Amino acid sequence: MADRTSSSITVKAGKAEIMAVIADLEAYPTWASGIRGFTVQKRGEDGRPSRAALTFEGGPFTDTVGLAYTWEGDDRVAWKLVEAGSVVTSLNGSYTLDERDGATEVIYEMSVDVRVRLLGIVKRRAEKHIIDSALKGLKRHVES
Repeated sequence: MADRTSSSITVKAGKAEIMAVIADLEAYPTWASGIRGFTVQKRGEDGRPSRAALTFEGGPFTDTVGLAYTWEGDDRVAWKLVEAGSVVTSLNGSYTLDERDGATEVIYEMSVDVRVRLLGIVKRRAEKHIIDSALKGLKRHVES
């Protein structure tokens, strides 16, 4: 992912438990702010989503996009945009999990492009806000 934003958080749980929460896309609206809904359209042989439609709220707009997922066991999941929305024209991201001593570092990387022209610093600030909100929501959900 060129020109991406990333952040990390430590969660007091194992990789398998955290990845199970990440893989439950349809539950995201209960813990991830800004996510209005996920519809899983296709699953892989492992039962995890391979294609999904994401509807989210981002400030003054709401959009729905199609995403394709690639899972690497409980170590990593990556997604890429396969169907643009009315605002979002590119969206790539990943969660990478690294378990140590009963806790797991979760790294979230993302790059997004929209039809509206934004200054680079504004775009990165928005990406950072999305990532940090998602990581905090994931931590709260898993540790509760």
